[in-house]
Amino acid sequence: MSAPLPLVAILGNPNTGKTSLFNALSGNLGRVGNYPGVTVDRREALLRGGGARLLDVPGCYSLASRSAEEQIAVSSLLGLQGEERPSLVLIVADATQLPRTLYLAVQVRELGLPALIVLNMADELDGPPPDPAVIAAALDAPVVLVSARTGAGLDQLRTKLRAELARGARAPLALPWPASVQAAVAAVAPAVPAAWTRSEAERQGLAMWALLSIDENDELEGIPQELRTAVRAARAAPASGDLERDVIVTRYDRLDAVAAALGQAQTRRLWTERIDAVLLHPIAGSLVFLVVMGVVFQALFSGADPFVGLLEQAMGAVAAGLEGALPPSLLTDLLIEGLLGGVGNVLVFVPQIALLFLFIGVLEGSGYLARVALLMDRVMRSVGLHGRAFVPMLSGFACAVPAVMATRTMERKRDRLLTMMVVPLMTCSARLPVYTLIIGALFPPTEEAGWPVQGTLMVGMYAFSVLMALVSAAVLGRTVLRGPSVPFLIELPPYRWPQPRGVLRMVRLRAQTFVKDAGSVILVLSVLMWALLRFPERPLPEPTATPTENTAAEATLDAPLDGAGAQATQAASRAADLEYSAAGRLGKWIEPAIAPLGFDWRMGIGLIGAFAAREVFVSTMGLVYGIGEDVDEESLALRDRIRAERRPDGQPVYTPLAGMSLLVFFALAAQCMSTLAVVKRETGGYRWPAFLFTYMTALAWICSFIVYQGGRALGFAG
Repeated sequence: MSAPLPLVAILGNPNTGKTSLFNALSGNLGRVGNYPGVTVDRREALLRGGGARLLDVPGCYSLASRSAEEQIAVSSLLGLQGEERPSLVLIVADATQLPRTLYLAVQVRELGLPALIVLNMADELDGPPPDPAVIAAALDAPVVLVSARTGAGLDQLRTKLRAELARGARAPLALPWPASVQAAVAAVAPAVPAAWTRSEAERQGLAMWALLSIDENDELEGIPQELRTAVRAARAAPASGDLERDVIVTRYDRLDAVAAALGQAQTRRLWTERIDAVLLHPIAGSLVFLVVMGVVFQALFSGADPFVGLLEQAMGAVAAGLEGALPPSLLTDLLIEGLLGGVGNVLVFVPQIALLFLFIGVLEGSGYLARVALLMDRVMRSVGLHGRAFVPMLSGFACAVPAVMATRTMERKRDRLLTMMVVPLMTCSARLPVYTLIIGALFPPTEEAGWPVQGTLMVGMYAFSVLMALVSAAVLGRTVLRGPSVPFLIELPPYRWPQPRGVLRMVRLRAQTFVKDAGSVILVLSVLMWALLRFPERPLPEPTATPTENTAAEATLDAPLDGAGAQATQAASRAADLEYSAAGRLGKWIEPAIAPLGFDWRMGIGLIGAFAAREVFVSTMGLVYGIGEDVDEESLALRDRIRAERRPDGQPVYTPLAGMSLLVFFALAAQCMSTLAVVKRETGGYRWPAFLFTYMTALAWICSFIVYQGGRALGFAG
């Protein structure tokens, strides 16, 4: 077998065009997976023309890290945590922002790693380009000027890349460190594991990394206790001073000297600053943001509807074809209602996922998403959330599944988890059929004090969901997910036209990931719910000598009728089957727990069915009340039946107070297998989905109890 091709790691700050360069060098044919243990994408591809493999390392501003995701950069460069050690590091810097984006190059060269510096975005320079020779002399590494967007300089880069692979290692970059830094590094270096390093330069560099990265609040994994102890002692030494400041100042002294030798390159940033004066203004920027998000919000509802309708029609046509081609049997029911129904529940999310990530890709590629995060950081931070959490929470109004996936844009694990735990509280589109059914059935279409009751209730449910999400974030952020307040650092890139090819590729990959990974879990759970609603089967009544010996219920269910009577009999029979099923028995079993909320066992069956998907509540209630299978939120028959349902004493089963309790319960309960499945995938286990389900269900029960019992105490009919 031939030896594997050498690996080239592409490293750089966010928004320096690193991924665009990766796509240009590879022909956009990368293979995407995940780094072990985290949800960060790992993209690898072959260099166009052969000779090397390319690895797109997640963007970072520095090799200093405090989270497992940030630790990936160091692990990728030095071959730690099972990663393959690269033969060359391709460092991508922004040619218009050299001192800041070359900071990463200084750190790589301190480790003595073979490196090639790429000055990207040459097409955005206004004036003469920087002299690569000056930078190469200062950092002791070859430099190439390119534009990944236009393709300028890429041929020269490929040639230089292959030459550096043949050349091998270079001596590490030596900087004039202060005595305090040298003493601290010397104290920590012996504690660096021998398996991590191949040279003394790497040992010194990793000691420096440990001093800047390891503290009591970091999320780093695989750090030996001996190394943590050494770092703690070095930081506590009387002569240590401000180690972080001394290291950063020394590095920037070298970069400032480079900038002085090059002169101040003028770029086209004046118009960017003028736009930022509006978009980052507390008032004007917020108004613009509301308009933009209003467009996105409306598009997530209306833009995906035609595609959702096409998918539903396609799934319906397939189901009808199978039903006509296969004989009635249990296997046919499993195939159509269980397997095909489960796949359909997965596929209907795909248009929303694709549309959401299309908007995210456009907003991020244009540079606006970074401004949004900075603008909203003050509001979100007041409740313990991160500035980047606002976009996933907003997208939760459409569907929590893509919203949970959108938390990948957040760097810290704690911030991602906290956002995941509150995103499902936002009123998603799947709750709308339930809201419409209950409000239409139990609340009159009249006006109170000049306000329409039904419309006001609908708007109130959205406001209620936002309030509860913020309150829950404040509580969870100070208890279960308590963590230090980390400064919100974000790059504000210049405004650019998004690259359609890259945006569409990202949309395709996200949709494929959802269907492949989350879809399999959702399918299994949907089949399980089908079985609960289907089994055990109700035994048929035994024939008797005279019809009068049958009960009235059996006569109603089993009498051979034609037309409307037969249809009603069939519907009643299916409702009786459902009552006899495991789900019906569960409804009876949980009735004591839900009775204080104003719900009976029939509503309990609806709640159980809604765990597959919230909108299933409507069709499940249709079966419970014998309306038939073709029921939706616009069915007056189901609304009338709910409104007319009576207890043995003649009192209505469902009152406006019970309806309000049900609305509150649906607003807060974690009744969505799809959401739990994608949280399981994003967190890599069952712990956080179980916590999400538990806390949201408990919160829903408590709030519904307060609404119902409090309303009864105030004299409202229950």
